Amino acid sequence: MAAHAAERGTGTAAAAPAPVGVLLRGGLAHVPGDPWSVGGAALEAWDDAGLAVDVQGRVADLGDWSEVRRRHPDARVDDRTGALILPGLVDAHVHYPQVGVLGGLGLGLLDWLERRTLPHEARFADPEFARAEARVFLGLLARSGTTTALVFGAHFAVAMEAFFHEAARSGLRVTAGLCVADRGLLPELHLTPAAAYEQSRFLARRWHGQGRLRYAVTPRFSLSSSAALLDACGAVAAEIEGAWITSHLNETPEEIAAVRRAFPGAADYLATYEAAGLVGARSVFAHDLHPCRDELARLAAARAVVAHCPSSNTALGSGLFPWRAHRAAGVRVALGTDVGAGANPSLLHEAAVAHDVQRLRGAEGEPVTVAHLLHLATAAGADALGLADEVGDLRPGRAADLVILRPPSGSVLEAAWARGDGVLGWLGPLFRLAREDAVESTWVAGAPVWDARAPDVRGARGHAGGPRR
Repeated sequence: MAAHAAERGTGTAAAAPAPVGVLLRGGLAHVPGDPWSVGGAALEAWDDAGLAVDVQGRVADLGDWSEVRRRHPDARVDDRTGALILPGLVDAHVHYPQVGVLGGLGLGLLDWLERRTLPHEARFADPEFARAEARVFLGLLARSGTTTALVFGAHFAVAMEAFFHEAARSGLRVTAGLCVADRGLLPELHLTPAAAYEQSRFLARRWHGQGRLRYAVTPRFSLSSSAALLDACGAVAAEIEGAWITSHLNETPEEIAAVRRAFPGAADYLATYEAAGLVGARSVFAHDLHPCRDELARLAAARAVVAHCPSSNTALGSGLFPWRAHRAAGVRVALGTDVGAGANPSLLHEAAVAHDVQRLRGAEGEPVTVAHLLHLATAAGADALGLADEVGDLRPGRAADLVILRPPSGSVLEAAWARGDGVLGWLGPLFRLAREDAVESTWVAGAPVWDARAPDVRGARGHAGGPRR
């Protein structure tokens, strides 16, 4: 079938293209434009697309299958007719040590932490347990179509050593760091500010910038952090060039009130991070469900990002994200699954819940279409993590990070696709129904890191490599 006229891509070959290694054929959709500025025209979709990937793992050409095939007549073809190719999904907030607490119901945030999550996270002091959990966690990301993630780490340096080793083997693009706290949690999860600084700096120097790995300074949240600990985090962030910063912000009214009591001199929650130099263009704060107007203005001025995690927010009863207020203030927003309070590591599912949350907000909700949701799960996350020139869409020159989806035989998704009007008719059912069993293959830099037809495959091209010595 021909591309939809309103969403047709340029199909222009890259100038002086590198040799093509493989030519993919299938349905394809991506959102290289801004749907909030140009609406549905931001979405490019082909029912029968050609995607040429060069031998360096980059997109060399994209457009209607017949045109791309004509430009590359000798390229090896990987025919995925009947499947849908999307850019690799980007998760802006997900917890490595929380897969084991998935599925908790009936608790609010602070009770959930105390009764379910923190006791489980204490088990990560055992490096063998941590390594096994890292393999499971990273495998779940790849099987869910996630190619890039900002990962909230464990409280133990040995667990993060194990994690980074496994992340290097996985081939995924991962930004992560040691989670630090010095009060309010289980004692075994606490570090002194001096120890938090030394251990975080050691891990950052060892792993930051190695292959596809980067380091994120990670105070758990202000409620579990003294001012001295936050200052230590700020010192690491200032010392490690290009380090990222991630934490939690304004998740529940009870948490906000507790932070106010813990920091009586701070104007608001965000100010506790600002005082330590932790708010900037490489800062990503999860949730921000209950911000004040001044916090939104300061987040926007700093170019900080909010990771919207709707399934976690609804499961814990934390609130409904005020997306319209963030957008009006100019705050950048990306999408996070927040496993394990989130339902599962599927960003497609998370996007569907984001849609539903805005519907529940009624007149105060942000109207979103499939173009907005796909942008949120791909390009918005790439921008949030400073990778907008590398991943997030499939224009020529980008890294060939992608996910190939096909409905399982006999599934509701298969029935819905059979009645859909090509790729544009597939996208709504995809967000609503697709999970990891619909992921046929996940590629990073032009090579599979997960393939349902060869489930033992790992990133065959460009492993992240070992640590600095």
